[in-house]
Amino acid sequence: MIILLSPAKNMVEANDDFVYRDLPVFIQDAQYLKEKLLSLTDDELKSVWKCSEKLFLENKQKLQNMDLKKNLSPALFSYHGLAFQHMTPGAFTYEELDYVQEHLRILSAFYGIVRPFDGIVSYRLEMGSSIPHTGSLYSYWNERIYEACNDSVFINLASKEYSDAVKPYLKTTDQMITCYFMERKNDKLIQKGTKAKMARGAMVYWMASHQVKNPEELKAFDEGYRFSPSDSDNCSYIFIETKK
Repeated sequence: MIILLSPAKNMVEANDDFVYRDLPVFIQDAQYLKEKLLSLTDDELKSVWKCSEKLFLENKQKLQNMDLKKNLSPALFSYHGLAFQHMTPGAFTYEELDYVQEHLRILSAFYGIVRPFDGIVSYRLEMGSSIPHTGSLYSYWNERIYEACNDSVFINLASKEYSDAVKPYLKTTDQMITCYFMERKNDKLIQKGTKAKMARGAMVYWMASHQVKNPEELKAFDEGYRFSPSDSDNCSYIFIETKK
């Protein structure tokens, strides 16, 4: 069973508490993308990153100084978005860290896919982007991200932008369950992006602490949300926000 999670734009250097174990499986492809980005004009690079001038200058300097084999941080502690903050990896026991290393895969436009203890650097690149003279990143990665998962059961906690790098390649024998964290308003179910990101991280923490091994166990998740059998099906697990 593989848990799919999106990366975060906000990244930090986090090599004080844990050292990385391996390089990402597609490190050569990341090096290729780095060289492609370095070859772009400023205007082309801005079209890829779509960020403020301040962020553009910061990320351009990072790109120019980037070494994919030096000053690396474990991916689990490098991403610092809401999902990762609410996963609270710093609170994991060693058993829980082993669990996420085995089951959690972070999808990445730059690295393709990373395990929690793969060593990475701070980068800016989104899966929905296209690189001039290279094309769509979905086309670049093609089926390789799916194949690197090497499993047939997927718990999808990634956004659509990132899970779309895996979904087209699923086989009929595979099972992908997408978890939705919703609230019910006027008999309608709505999902709010910020809350959903927080809940995804909380679910990874809960799965690690309970050593979840099969999808059926997810139905017991009760951290601000509860599983709704009537709203769910075999491919979509719907969790409804519980009233405080």
